[in-house]
Amino acid sequence: QVQLRESGGGSVQAGGSLRLSCAASGRALGAFAMGWFRQPPGKEREFVAHISVSGANVQYADSVKGRFTISRDNLKGTMFLQMNSLKSEDTATYYCAANEHSQYGSSWQGAYEYWGQGTQVTISS
Repeated sequence: QVQLRESGGGSVQAGGSLRLSCAASGRALGAFAMGWFRQPPGKEREFVAHISVSGANVQYADSVKGRFTISRDNLKGTMFLQMNSLKSEDTATYYCAANEHSQYGSSWQGAYEYWGQGTQVTISS
């Protein structure tokens, strides 16, 4: 079993940047494909980005493509989400998730066995 903990959330103005981190403990991060999801206020949780075990394959939701960058450091056991040019619609609770049954991430939430508790991101216009 792996425990995931997100950090780096906060409140910034539109156009600003934030860097989220997801730290894994209990098992090596390198055993998991990883993903970021978010849940805006009053809405369903949605896919943001995913990354393969090696880090070579990534995919983004259309809404964040070109603004967000997902990356990982398996030696440090941490995954990142660099968020630039933030918009008010990026306001959400952001979750990281781990998939131990595939080398590649997925945009489907059901593919992930482990989830963090979430970190709040608030963008003011």
